[in-house]
Amino acid sequence: MAIDQTLARIVESYGILDFFIPFILVFTIVFAILQQSKILGQKSKNFNVVVALVLGLLFVIPHMTGQYPPGYDPVEIMNEALPSISLVGVSIIMVMILLGLFGGKFSNAFNPYILLISLGFVIYIFLSSLGILEAPNDIFSWWSEETTELMLVIFVFAIIVILITREKTDLSGLTADEREKRGIFNYLKSLIER
Repeated sequence: MAIDQTLARIVESYGILDFFIPFILVFTIVFAILQQSKILGQKSKNFNVVVALVLGLLFVIPHMTGQYPPGYDPVEIMNEALPSISLVGVSIIMVMILLGLFGGKFSNAFNPYILLISLGFVIYIFLSSLGILEAPNDIFSWWSEETTELMLVIFVFAIIVILITREKTDLSGLTADEREKRGIFNYLKSLIER
């Protein structure tokens, strides 16, 4: 227990959570986007490094100097939102593993649903971190992080049970075009399969 507290004090005193981790994250994301998009040209690695470095520093230095207005500090929003997003990411990976047990076609059919659900969770997490939406524990006094995790687990298992026990829809009387237009998530599925 003492080692954990000492490590937490060291991390806090050296500004790892307030400076280094946000800087590295922003730098890496911006650099990767610039490298992939080649906005600054084919052989522009040095320029990409400089732009990513400047944007990373512009992200964290106002936080360190206290220039962001209260409630709109992106470093605080990121530090608050990323643990919840990590939980959603781990949950989605577990769902994909469980769906993979039933075969590739079965799991591919539900990729659009998983995409929409995870996108909804990420948007909700960021909006609640910004203070635009209230977090569930602000609305309900009995709601806690454990309740959220339990609800997520129940939701995942309910989806799996519904998928296993549902009746298959008969589409044999429809033409190929009608079958293709039948699902609203076919477009999203095509985006994932690219």
